[in-house]
Amino acid sequence: MTDMRRWVWAGALLLLCLFVYFLHPILSPFLVAMVLAYMADPLVDRLEKLGLSRTWGVIVVFALFTLVFMIALLVLVPLLAKQFVRLYELAPQVLDWLQHVAMPWVQAKLGLADGFWKFDKIKAAISEHMGQTTDIVSMVLSQATASSLALIGWLTNLALIPVVGFYLLRDWDIMMAKIRSLLPRHREGKIVALAGECHEVLGAFVRGQLLVMLALGIIYAAGLMLVGVELGLLIGLMAGLAAIVPYMGFITGISAAMITGLFQFGADPYPLMGIAAVFLVGQMLEGMVLTPLLVGDKIGMHPVAVIFAILAGGELFGFAGVLLALPVAAVIMVLLRHAHDLYKESDIYGGQEDPDL
Repeated sequence: MTDMRRWVWAGALLLLCLFVYFLHPILSPFLVAMVLAYMADPLVDRLEKLGLSRTWGVIVVFALFTLVFMIALLVLVPLLAKQFVRLYELAPQVLDWLQHVAMPWVQAKLGLADGFWKFDKIKAAISEHMGQTTDIVSMVLSQATASSLALIGWLTNLALIPVVGFYLLRDWDIMMAKIRSLLPRHREGKIVALAGECHEVLGAFVRGQLLVMLALGIIYAAGLMLVGVELGLLIGLMAGLAAIVPYMGFITGISAAMITGLFQFGADPYPLMGIAAVFLVGQMLEGMVLTPLLVGDKIGMHPVAVIFAILAGGELFGFAGVLLALPVAAVIMVLLRHAHDLYKESDIYGGQEDPDL
């Protein structure tokens, strides 16, 4: 009977994997809505404690999310669009500077052969595209409207997110209670304990790490804009997003900012020192304030595991896989930790050797 139950669980897990694999093109809005509901559930619970009903708590939270989204849409998106256009315009000039200023300096310092790195083809390709169009927004829209069905599907998925998220958030506690009621009675305590540990890890990542990324993006962007870096907002926000992998945001951000600073300010040391100071302050705040306060030590995922999980999820299931990758990896990490403890307590690990062998 025990073997039969194991086969049933293995078959259910296989069916779940097949379900996700074959339906991943339509799962993205549901996964995004689930992540948003999971993140907002503690806030709705607090509003319930203050006397609001569950439905009104969800409405208040959705109103706050909508307000923040509209502010970002009205303020941040136009600024980012201008910086993308400026980056598109500056790309040939940056390549020209790398070819005629930066690379000759590296060549002279390292004693490399003449013409060891040429940018002519890259620069010509970018210039050719710039000659075709100077309006990036029009180019993106033309690609999006090339397939009306794809555009309608994308807009439908976007509209589904708040609708699905509202119902999931409203009925979150009810769904959790029903799931718990379906657990085997003799295993309920163990499963609930494991689920609680997974919840701590997921909460630390989904809420804590995303808040750390947001805070770092704001710190980097504000600091670079105060220094006067022309693409400071774009570089800062990209560095914040890259902070999902430890130290990746710092490395990519300071590299891009230094290259931009050298191109913009030349050999003037003070702006470059300012750029370095921005990222050093951001790194110190992340290590001493943001991560201990918002994340703690519950995740414990190695940076290599984070990179592998993201790449594997994207390769297997596309965008839906990227959304699922780290939460699934965090749960697997918790289960492996318990499997490791069981192995250490088992006779396989600590049993004595048979003298007859």
